[in-house]
Amino acid sequence: MTLALERPVVLRPRRPGVAAASVFLAVALLAALWPGLLAADPLAADPFHVLEAPSAAHWFGTDQLGRDVFDRVVHGARHSLAIGLAAVGIAVFAGVLLGLLAGLSHRFADEALSRSFDALSAFPLLLLALLFIAITGPGSVSLVVAIGLATLPTYARVIRTQTFVVRRAGYVTEAVAFGASRARLVLRHVLPNVLGPLPILAMIGLGEAILAAAGLSFLGMGPQPPSPEWGAMISEGRGYLRIAWWASVLPGMAVTLTVISLTVAGRYLQRRFEGRA
Repeated sequence: MTLALERPVVLRPRRPGVAAASVFLAVALLAALWPGLLAADPLAADPFHVLEAPSAAHWFGTDQLGRDVFDRVVHGARHSLAIGLAAVGIAVFAGVLLGLLAGLSHRFADEALSRSFDALSAFPLLLLALLFIAITGPGSVSLVVAIGLATLPTYARVIRTQTFVVRRAGYVTEAVAFGASRARLVLRHVLPNVLGPLPILAMIGLGEAILAAAGLSFLGMGPQPPSPEWGAMISEGRGYLRIAWWASVLPGMAVTLTVISLTVAGRYLQRRFEGRA
């Protein structure tokens, strides 16, 4: 009598890091959209409770003006995420246009654009952003545009590479044979098929943009006090690190956890996308 062998049960490994990153991003998104649900007025000062350590009354302590650091960190999510999203939006929009132009143009134009992307990529992000802000002046708008232009080559090169692949695909060749116009060819066949990896790349790039925005705000190039932006909060509290570390460290932790969470979630989605492809 032959005994039937049971198929071994394969347990998929759990991903606690991805789950924790997703939960944190959900909380950060909630704080950005509806900060009033989680915190009070971030500008409310109390001179009788200056530089108080974290406690039940003030979870993250208070700063040099008696403002609740937790309230400011929660409201700061809106500023930091908005700057990061706007910068990524500019970089993606311009990167798609220039990447398509390079991938569909003749060799000379493609070579000129490609060398421009390489030249911009040779400089550190913060250096390019600082150069732009030095010309236009500090402020939120300058900060957004500077980070967007500095990160543009990343998206442009990806779109250019994807365009080279798609333009040689069979369905594009057939569309050309049937007499499709160039505009219809680009909008109907090329553009939708080159945007596949862009959302994941933008998600990872969002963390880079938030980190760059915090660094530039720390240098005084972004939103100015008393705006509860994370980088500006770190800068304001750095003079009190020895007696009130929480005023700078906890906003810095918010930046760090946001960037790590976006990277972890983005890398996970990237692996899933590549595996499915």
